[in-house]
Amino acid sequence: MDSRTFARITTQAPFHDAGHGFDVFGLHPPVLASVVSASRLLYERYFRVDSLGAEQIPAEGPAILVANHAGVLPVDGAMLCLDVLRRTEPPRIPRAIADHFVPRIPFVSTLFARLGVVSGTRANVRYLLEHGELVVIWPEGVAGTGKTFGERYRLQDWHVGFAELAIRHRAPVVPVAVIGPEESWPLAGKLRRVHAFGAPYWPIPFVPLPLPTHYHVRYGNPLALHRGLSPRDADDPAVVAAASERVRTTLQQLVEDARTERRGIFR
Repeated sequence: MDSRTFARITTQAPFHDAGHGFDVFGLHPPVLASVVSASRLLYERYFRVDSLGAEQIPAEGPAILVANHAGVLPVDGAMLCLDVLRRTEPPRIPRAIADHFVPRIPFVSTLFARLGVVSGTRANVRYLLEHGELVVIWPEGVAGTGKTFGERYRLQDWHVGFAELAIRHRAPVVPVAVIGPEESWPLAGKLRRVHAFGAPYWPIPFVPLPLPTHYHVRYGNPLALHRGLSPRDADDPAVVAAASERVRTTLQQLVEDARTERRGIFR
């Protein structure tokens, strides 16, 4: 194990210990540090993650990263979280927000909890923001991972709840474009009558494992959705919808800019 990685996460990363080394959601920094260390070659050699703009992530306090989503399974989410842990100083533990069915998956749900993944209920996200955590949200949800290859890098319909919480808790929102997962593990089809563990469908990938596509992660400027508003404005659906659309437009442009940059790299 990389001793420096282990030390950075277990001794430097802010952590709200609820007793016995776990937080209230089951996060256990030693397990997280071990997985981060074990994933080094996957991050550096297989997906060759190239990252710019991590300095846009607030060093402390509540914040929300909002990213595009794609791929049969959330490999893009894993690479983004690894990138945050490796590039923030002191390291910030990203609290990835998972779909409602993830906690029902045996074994995987326990491991995810140890790594900081949290079930996406409003109460859970509120708790994290109230305790100054860095939350990572993919508003497209399964609509993002369920895109066809022809729909790649076009943001799908998404949930707006993150905007309400950002306004209410005065949390900046950092848009994050992740380029690569759309080509790495494209979806071939869906078994819509199979709902294992409550998932909306069973995915059929084009290839059994993700291809070693070069990942590009680009962080945009933080958006202060709460600026000029009071926490009470978070109760207004029109205000929340407008704030969410602002993030969506910004993220879509960031995705397009990152794709243009990638085309320039490979000319």
